[in-house]
Amino acid sequence: MTKLVGQLSQDFPAPVLVVQHISPDASGNALLDSLNRLGKLKCEHAKNGSIFKPGHLYLAPSNHHLMVDENGKALVTKGAQENRSRPGIDPLFRSAAVAYSNRVIAILLTGYLDDGTAGMKAIKRCGGTCIVQDPADADYPDMPKNALNQVKVNYCLPLSEMGSLLYKLVSKVPGKSKPIPKDISIEAEIAKRVLSDLPSVNALGEQVPFNCPGCGGVLWRVDKKASTRYRCHTGHAYTAASLLAEQTLKIEETMWTALRMFEERNNLLTTLARDHIGETAKSALERAALSRVHIDRIKAILMTNDKGTSSDTPG
Repeated sequence: MTKLVGQLSQDFPAPVLVVQHISPDASGNALLDSLNRLGKLKCEHAKNGSIFKPGHLYLAPSNHHLMVDENGKALVTKGAQENRSRPGIDPLFRSAAVAYSNRVIAILLTGYLDDGTAGMKAIKRCGGTCIVQDPADADYPDMPKNALNQVKVNYCLPLSEMGSLLYKLVSKVPGKSKPIPKDISIEAEIAKRVLSDLPSVNALGEQVPFNCPGCGGVLWRVDKKASTRYRCHTGHAYTAASLLAEQTLKIEETMWTALRMFEERNNLLTTLARDHIGETAKSALERAALSRVHIDRIKAILMTNDKGTSSDTPG
């Protein structure tokens, strides 16, 4: 971000909205301080209801989505995570596409997995301009690569060339705006309202036989193409890759809980066997042995990753 913002001057004729994936307990102040020391754009956390000004950079607060409302003002909410992230890139891109149509310039930089790809597709469909960092120039090329694989972007270039391109783009007079596709408007409204309704999600796709790992609700498949995405009726949204990653995390959490409970059961049964005699002690030892079988099985699962190979985690 400092490399990119360093190429822009104080009189940059458009507002810059930024989503960066940071942990919920981080403030983002370190990034803002670094950006403000450049003496370029005025950089601040976005505030709900504020009006975007040219030459200003607005950073999404941690654990909050940053979006654009129908009046072009900042909408800062604590809605459901999208692609396991809050703030998420897709809610910002999608809302900007609905509010500004072909006047939006979207930039996707370095990062893991594929957050931002669906939002970039929405911007492209609404006539906006899509810029992706050259994966060879990115520290973490997943996000740029996924966007390039699924979106016919307008530009793919290194950070060092983005500043001059942005000045060329903002100096152009935009053409006639396109009508906003209904599905993009629906998804933007779902994120803005925080809680969606069943008719809205039903209009986007069909139910699938697995649940949302975020809330346990039913999931709908939004797109049947290679870039399949999923939504639940409470607002969580996932690409296939982020859904698989979240399912894997939930499975691991469940397995660790099961391991703890079987260990506690084994300890209790061992104690009962030690404190009693006769059939009671014998039954407790047999059940403790069965618990040990389950413990060993769970440990074997935990020691194997989802690719079927042993992990490096010590036993």
